[in-house]
Formats: sequence, C-alpha cells, structure tokens
Amino acid sequence: MKKITSYVLLAVAVMAAVSCANEGFKKTKSGLQYKIIHDGSGDVVKKGQFLKFNYVQKLSGSKDSTLSPAGNTLPTYIPVDSVGATYNPAEVFGMLRKGDSVMIIMQVDTLLAKSHGNLPPFLKKKDKITLGIRVLDIIANDSLVRQDREKYLAVEKDKEIKEIEDYLAKNNITNTQKTKNGVYYQILSTTNGIKADSGKSVSVLYTGYTTDGKPFDSNVDSTKQIQKHPLTPFEFTSGVSGAIPGMVEVMPYFKKGDKVKIYVPSMLGYGPQGAGGGVIKPFANLIFDLEIVDVKDAAPQPAFPKGLPPGMQQRMQQMQQQQQAAPKK
Repeated sequence: MKKITSYVLLAVAVMAAVSCANEGFKKTKSGLQYKIIHDGSGDVVKKGQFLKFNYVQKLSGSKDSTLSPAGNTLPTYIPVDSVGATYNPAEVFGMLRKGDSVMIIMQVDTLLAKSHGNLPPFLKKKDKITLGIRVLDIIANDSLVRQDREKYLAVEKDKEIKEIEDYLAKNNITNTQKTKNGVYYQILSTTNGIKADSGKSVSVLYTGYTTDGKPFDSNVDSTKQIQKHPLTPFEFTSGVSGAIPGMVEVMPYFKKGDKVKIYVPSMLGYGPQGAGGGVIKPFANLIFDLEIVDVKDAAPQPAFPKGLPPGMQQRMQQMQQQQQAAPKK
C-alpha cells in the first residue's frame, strides 16, 4: 500500500508541476528546469553510486498524455556520473539524496535542437515533458544493484504466477501442469512423436494472445499479426534459446504433433518493456496456442536476443539461413 501511495503522490506532483511550471523552479546550466523537494536525509549521492527510484512522465502541449505508467512495480536504477550542460535529467541526479523528490521540465523544442531532430514523431515543438522522480535509495555499486533488482523480479514473478492461477480458476481451466519457473500448460492433443528434448530444433505453429483475448502475433492467421510476416513455422532450440524464455522452457514437455496451450508469466515473456507497439503492455501475462510440427537435431546456431516477438525472431533466422545457403564467392 505504501508503494502504491508513493506512485499516486508522485503522479499528482507531476500534474501540479505541469500546471505551475515557473513557480519555484531553478535552472541548470543548460536551461533545464527543476525543483527538488528535500524530504530525504543523509549524504547526497556520490559519483559512481546508483540512484534507485520510481518515476512518472507527463507530456503536455499538442496532445496531453502520460508517457510512463505510475503503477510500475519495479524501480529504476541509474548510475550517477559527472555530466556537462547536456539538457538531460542527469544534470540533476548528482544533487539528490535518499527520500528526495524532484520535478524536471524539458522543452521539446530544445530537445529537438540538441538531438538534431532525432526524437519520436509524436513529440511536437512547444510541447513539454515533465518528469517526476522519487528517490527510494542510494546503492553503492552495480553488484548490490543486481541483488536488489533480483528481489523485485522474484516478487513480480510470484505475483504474475498468482494472476495466471486466478485466470485459470476464473475460467474453470483445471487440466494444467506447471513448469519449474511458473509456465502453465495444457496438452490438448498428443501423439507418439519425437520428444522435443532440450537442445532439439523445434518448429511450431503459434497464435499469441493477451489474457483479455487480444491476439498479437500468429504464423497461422495473418489477421492476428501486428507486424506482417510469412505464415511459416517458427523454429527455435527447445530448452535453450530463440524464443521468449517461457516458450523455451516449456517446450521439452512436448512431442512432435502435440497441440498445446501455454500460459506465460510476463517475466518469462516480454517483462517490463512490453512489445508489439503497445499491444503487449508492460508486465502482461500471455497465452499461446501451439502445435509442434517438427522436432529434429539442431544445427549450431548463435542465440538470439531474448524478448523479441516470435515473428521477428523467425525473420532473423530466415535471414541467417539464407546467408548460410548463399553461394560462396
């Protein structure tokens, strides 16, 4: 409850800053407007330490919108370093201590000038971005940051697994099993096919949905694709790599010819970044209908980055296969 209250107060503070941008604000050397509320105690953060904080961003001007949700359950960690007059929030970070809040206002026309126009097209001249930050802690080094982040990730994954269990109960889905890391799966029909053991190359037909029933990708039905790509089987290495972690982990439970449904916690899917141009929201649990159409020995392949949409991974693999098959000059 305390965390939720902090988010709400931070969002309210950002809204207030938008309405009274010139009241009590100072300017950095580059002209960035900021206002620090010194609620904290202890020393100011030092160069090389990390700020751990929650934040909210608000865009106002041609089209008002919230650029980042106030309900994120994971904090942000940023190292503090010496910076010049860069018109960047990092100019203010070195002034903060644990417990402080800061409001930062960035004028989009100035950002456009300093970035030579390399900003998202939805940002327009005369717009402004208001950033609200609440410092939760100051952490000494990146090793301690990793330990702290892992605690939050574990709590988040447990929450997501509970959400999936609630979804299954609400929809009277009882014939499921669970993997070690929390992927639930149903085997809808099975065969005596080759087992998709870890290390095997598997080809699958899939359709992915959010838990509210919205499709986000498919290699079976082009009307369920966000980004168009061929309706060909998606190939990756079972138990190793090539797809989102949840799909990779669950595949050794299946055989060639199986038709299954899997329920993937967000932290084993696309996590806090989401995907699909906003269709897959941050921290969204996912559902996939899968058919395992082939299982074979895998040729040596480099691992692809985690978190790519299946269609994108498939296109990367197809490009790699084309390069390998191309005549040598």
